[in-house]
Amino acid sequence: MANHKQKRSSKIIWLLLVGIAVLFSLLFLRFSVDEVVPDNVSVLLSKQSSFIFEPVLPDNPVELPRDYSIHPEYQHEWWYFNANLISESGETFAVQWTLFRLATDDRETRGWKNPQIYMAHVVITSKDQRWIAQRIARGGIGQAGVSGQPFRSWIDDWAWQGIGRTPFPGNILAGNDEFKLNLAVRKDGPAFLQGDKGYSKKHDLLPIASHYFNVPFIKVRGELYLDGNTFKVSGNGWLDREWSTDLFVKEQQGWDWFSFNLDDGRALMVSQYRHKNQQPYLFGSIMSPDGKYVLLGNEDIVMTPLSESKLENGKRLPLRWQIKIKEQRINLITEPVREEQWLPFLVEYWEGPIIASGSHKAKGFMELVGY
Repeated sequence: MANHKQKRSSKIIWLLLVGIAVLFSLLFLRFSVDEVVPDNVSVLLSKQSSFIFEPVLPDNPVELPRDYSIHPEYQHEWWYFNANLISESGETFAVQWTLFRLATDDRETRGWKNPQIYMAHVVITSKDQRWIAQRIARGGIGQAGVSGQPFRSWIDDWAWQGIGRTPFPGNILAGNDEFKLNLAVRKDGPAFLQGDKGYSKKHDLLPIASHYFNVPFIKVRGELYLDGNTFKVSGNGWLDREWSTDLFVKEQQGWDWFSFNLDDGRALMVSQYRHKNQQPYLFGSIMSPDGKYVLLGNEDIVMTPLSESKLENGKRLPLRWQIKIKEQRINLITEPVREEQWLPFLVEYWEGPIIASGSHKAKGFMELVGY
């Protein structure tokens, strides 16, 4: 009996210490969770004037495989993976796995004084249900980080592990008491540098930009464990790599981002950055497995919201869109697989799988930020 009480007391103390550590990490973020609302995502992505981070400049081209790894000299970056999967018995699933790094100041220190904060989230979506989880950890103490030789990005036991300097081939692991995923990923086409050798502008006149590249052709195979059931799955994945400093300015509202795997074998990415009292800034690209690609700008893309949907939380969002690229004879009508994809993470936004019809059939993902 005494031994049982000691174990229970030890568990309670351990849980309290974990809670204190998480709270301490959040305090070091220099803003409160209550301040991070969809209308103020710029709290995370705006540069703090008292700190000096590396600026994003067009004369610093993206270099691979080097730039799969971490860039602590910039204020923030992310490794974003999505996949549309199908099980052996025909069920469809969508998976999102994201690791986000934010520097709270420009110091280069180790241990608990390390200024790097990591946030990760996983979302698994079926037609009628979703499973979500988020983790937050401080860098410098081994709990979270990114290494380049071999490539590994992790937070606790969630990890993307490669065998060389890139994530491919590699393995993605994540889970909790309700779900687990174990996915093997391999590249089925090249990486594509967006904009000017990876220098991706977000505004016509202001120097708002990021370093940005995509890997849109990824073969995925593995297992999902959902509420006690195991599904062997396979399908197609997509990786976005982006890093920047001061990605938001005061007049910016948010962005709308779309990725598609078209039925003709090509991939399409289009995005618009919304600004107050200005026309949105549009950009994108059409990419082929053989390495050919076409960069798209404001004059090439027409993105039109077709209707708004009211979510259970009362928010109204444009969940159905028409996307036209006239010169490429692309005219898509998009439809969400599941409307209730508002993600209640530290930064709240809508993201989930979509399908498209029209000039092409396609599967993809949509991300709506700043609503």
